Amino acid sequence: MARWSLSVEGDLLRFDELFPGTDAVVLDIGFGGGEGLIDLAAARPHEAIIGLDVHTPGVAFVVEAIEDNGWQHVRVVEGDVLELLPRIRNDSLAGVRLYFPDPWPKQKQRHRRLARPDVVTQLVDRLRVGGTLHVATDIADYAAQTLAVCAGETRLRGGVTSRPEWRPVTRFERRGLAAGREPIDMIFERKQ
Repeated sequence: MARWSLSVEGDLLRFDELFPGTDAVVLDIGFGGGEGLIDLAAARPHEAIIGLDVHTPGVAFVVEAIEDNGWQHVRVVEGDVLELLPRIRNDSLAGVRLYFPDPWPKQKQRHRRLARPDVVTQLVDRLRVGGTLHVATDIADYAAQTLAVCAGETRLRGGVTSRPEWRPVTRFERRGLAAGREPIDMIFERKQ
């Protein structure tokens, strides 16, 4: 863990030191058990990935995969994305991925959703021009909220799109498909 993990607190992260020779750094928020992040790390070695989750077993699973594969392009953070964001320089990320986030379905829980204006603004601040915010969910209400919030962010363009072939099917997506829910992919690009 000490070698491959980053703390949520500290100085600004130096991507050039963490990932020498890589100029595309992606923040993967809430990777759960880690299977999807591991699939992406294997398939897209040209991208550096900072994976973040609060689920300790998932973090440990990803660290084990980093060790087993000798990956230099993956780091993990055990913690909350809102605590980590101050460590990420504005205009620095090539992408932010948020796949099947907790939908917090009860009305009194909705303030915990990440698809809200204050969080999206902070994420877009950290995207470089041309960087993308990719959200996938199988909860129609969450997709509608994401679309509305992102439409209100003037620096973004985009919306619902076909599932990219390179996006792995996650454990949560499989559960949703088994329950009859269809996944919705939304990709937004920072235009300014």
